Amino acid sequence: MAEETKNYLLEEEGTSGFDYKAFLIKLLMYWPWILGSVAVFLIGAFFYLKTLTPLYTVSSSVLIKNENKGGANGSNLEDLGFVTSSTQSFDNELEILRSRTLIKKVVTALDLYVSYSVPDQFRDTELYKQSPVKVWVTPEEAERMGYAQVKMSFRNQQLHEVLVEHEGQEWKKTVESLPAVFSTPAGVFTFSAADSTLQTIQPVPEVIQATVISPNAAAASYRNRLAVSPSSKSTTIAQLTFTSSQESRGVDFLNKLVELYNEEGNNDKNEVAAKTAEFIDERIRIINKELGTTESQLASFKQQAGVVDIAADASQAATEQAGYERAYAENEVQISLVNHLKNHILSEKSQYEVIPANIGLNNSDLNTVVQNYNQMLIERKRLLRTSHEDNPAVQSLNASIDVMRNSVMAAIQTAEKGLLINRQALQAQTRKFAGKVSDAPVQEKEYLSMSRQQEIQANLYLMLLQKREENNITLASTANNARVIDEPLAGGQIFPTPSQTYMVAFVLGLALPIGLIFFWGLLQFKIQTRGDVEKITHLPIVGDIPLTPETSESAIVVRENRNELMEEVFRSVRTNIQYMLQEGQKVILFTSTTSGEGKSFNAGNLACSFAFMGKKVVIVGLDIRKPGLNKVFHLSHKEAGISQYLSDPEHTDLLSLCQVSTVSPNLYILPGGTIPPNPTELVARQALDDAIQQLKAHFDYVILDTAPIGMVTDTQLIARVADLSVYVCRSNYTAKSEFKLINELQQDGKLPHLCVLINGIDMNKRETGSYYGYGKYGKYGHYGYGKKYGYGYGYGYGQKK
Repeated sequence: MAEETKNYLLEEEGTSGFDYKAFLIKLLMYWPWILGSVAVFLIGAFFYLKTLTPLYTVSSSVLIKNENKGGANGSNLEDLGFVTSSTQSFDNELEILRSRTLIKKVVTALDLYVSYSVPDQFRDTELYKQSPVKVWVTPEEAERMGYAQVKMSFRNQQLHEVLVEHEGQEWKKTVESLPAVFSTPAGVFTFSAADSTLQTIQPVPEVIQATVISPNAAAASYRNRLAVSPSSKSTTIAQLTFTSSQESRGVDFLNKLVELYNEEGNNDKNEVAAKTAEFIDERIRIINKELGTTESQLASFKQQAGVVDIAADASQAATEQAGYERAYAENEVQISLVNHLKNHILSEKSQYEVIPANIGLNNSDLNTVVQNYNQMLIERKRLLRTSHEDNPAVQSLNASIDVMRNSVMAAIQTAEKGLLINRQALQAQTRKFAGKVSDAPVQEKEYLSMSRQQEIQANLYLMLLQKREENNITLASTANNARVIDEPLAGGQIFPTPSQTYMVAFVLGLALPIGLIFFWGLLQFKIQTRGDVEKITHLPIVGDIPLTPETSESAIVVRENRNELMEEVFRSVRTNIQYMLQEGQKVILFTSTTSGEGKSFNAGNLACSFAFMGKKVVIVGLDIRKPGLNKVFHLSHKEAGISQYLSDPEHTDLLSLCQVSTVSPNLYILPGGTIPPNPTELVARQALDDAIQQLKAHFDYVILDTAPIGMVTDTQLIARVADLSVYVCRSNYTAKSEFKLINELQQDGKLPHLCVLINGIDMNKRETGSYYGYGKYGKYGHYGYGKKYGYGYGYGYGQKK
């Protein structure tokens, strides 16, 4: 039987889990606290939202043009690793868009380092383009002061007084009219009326605050709120997203960002054309001066020599000679241009400066190499805006530029050698035709020489004018590097989210009290209710005894012919015990784990309940170490009892030791008697078996009040004569861990037909306020006894708190 019970308990233990229904009922008992917690959290969320500044997103799409201007040679150089790929160029443009330098220019251009707000109860209301008065500080002074706050007081809708605070110091000034200048040790502040096109706040508040921060700090803040990302891997479209507390400020910021980005890109593109324009203007000035001198000499020569016509034969020779001389002059011009480029590239000052291009060189290879070289210099300058000289990308590009510079020098030297060879051939041809005209008059020769020189200079002058116009067209036709695809558009509020905040507050409002209730239940190491006992043991529970408010010297709370709460409770316990007893079984053993759990109290009142039913009952005080029945039934401690019989059964009449109680004539009391020196040995004798047999023969029920089983072994020895064992535990007194001993005793079969009686249910506690419907008994709904009310003796009775 014990083995089957043990297996049953193990099976039940493996399938047991958390009792959700009981926990839910427990939560319902605390519903006012839970509802109050939810209300507090929701109210707190409401005021929390009032203190937060809303944030909005503004998005825009920009197409970054990435044209390859190097042509075929550029592609070849890219294959060799001298030119960055299109993907790397696009990544560089993205970094430039979010560079601190560019953003600082935007902040400075829009005066974003000065912000305006109106003090409010929960948070300051920010004003963007709504302040009736504009505060301006130069970016240099704002950078130097770092942080300053200006409080503007208004009277009759007009600025009346300003207060400047900086590093703990204050300066105040009364303003009579606008514009006004306020010079302070921190810096100079200028106050002016807002632009009439702006819609200012109406009515004007009494105080408006203006906060001035350094442009660098403002740029860092705006950079953190700017996100630049490619829309996809296969396109060069940049997605710009900016987070701001004002949607209009976000739109203005993105528009100005793209505008300044295009402006800087155009400046980079026009740098080569600007250098070329300077070179052409310088050459035009020189040739214009030389052409004027030649024309003056020719006019003077004609006037002095009186030249009118040239002979036909000398004219033809001179014509041929003039053709070669013209070619010679053009060759000299080409040599001069090549030497200029050579000197320019060898100069240390122009090491990383672009080379003038499109200046009239007839060598296409040299023009192509110069154009590629200039393109690499421009790329280097753009990288230096967002990086340092030590950057590996810059160093790699410097190496490529050095290699390309050597290529340019080689092309220049090759072109120069070709021009020198051509000059020698032209000189030979010129000398050949010069002999044919040697006989012509000296005046004719000089005249032709000056005429040819004039023509050469005039042709060169016209060519340079044409090149200057072409260069001006190039400057005027420069296209923006970025084109806005989607105009900046506000995407709505992203922070805070009221619905999410209220949901979090609602969840926290529920979780906090529920969690506290749950953990409080985990911390309860003592039993409280019937449910606690059912979770830690599978023993049958025969009853629940509530606390009562009655105060009496007697520990007996059951009265005859009365139908109040305690009578009904013990009748229920009596009925359950009768169902558990088999036919012929009469002996009921009461025990507990430790003292103070109400074992003698419950044994005495159950005995009274049986006696009032008309049964002849005897209650035996077998707790002979510390008798408790004497106090319950007001007996003297000197009364003889069961210990005398166990000590000398042959010479002691057991039935004569049984006393009729004053409660009922059917109830007899067999006290514990004199405390013996060897209680364990006495209850182990055969005399106890004989005594129980005599009592069973004369009484209907024999109730044994034994010692606590968790403290001494007497009860385990007495259990051999019992038919039913009642284990008494006390609410808010008996530890849950103490049931381990009872479960082990039940599994081992050391206590026969073990059951549990729960004592001391406090009806004033919320967990037990509606415990099993005891409240239906009206004013008797709550009762007290035991240690609290002075009942009992020994193990829980008669001891005051």
